[in-house]
Amino acid sequence: MFRSKVDPWLAAVILISALFVLGSVAVVWPRAAWLPGKFVMVAVVLLGSGLPLWLLVSTVYRVDETNLTIQSGPLRWRIPLQSIRAVEPSRSWISSPALSLDRLCIHHGRVGQALVSPKQKQAFIQALQQRNPQIRVQGF
Repeated sequence: MFRSKVDPWLAAVILISALFVLGSVAVVWPRAAWLPGKFVMVAVVLLGSGLPLWLLVSTVYRVDETNLTIQSGPLRWRIPLQSIRAVEPSRSWISSPALSLDRLCIHHGRVGQALVSPKQKQAFIQALQQRNPQIRVQGF
């Protein structure tokens, strides 16, 4: 299992936004006398602070004998190792299950790409190449 590298600025943005959501709900909570309003606020807290925090603590990459599994909160992707064509460094800002801009772009299938940010990039790449020696590693 490979944990995602986390950029400090991104962790700060997630933590500050979660605190802002919690603080906003705490201010409005006493004014919501009707029960459905409180349910809405609980949903806002769960989505606005719970989900980002879940993504922050649970983004991992697993390499087993046949698949690369990317997990980030409730989201999960499985990429067959034999479909991976190449791995190269990336600094793309595109949304992805990567908590750092120090990323790897994994080219798979005919046109698929996945952006990941394992803390231990070299060990991650070695794990991929051990199971599929055909993977081209470019740009390092």
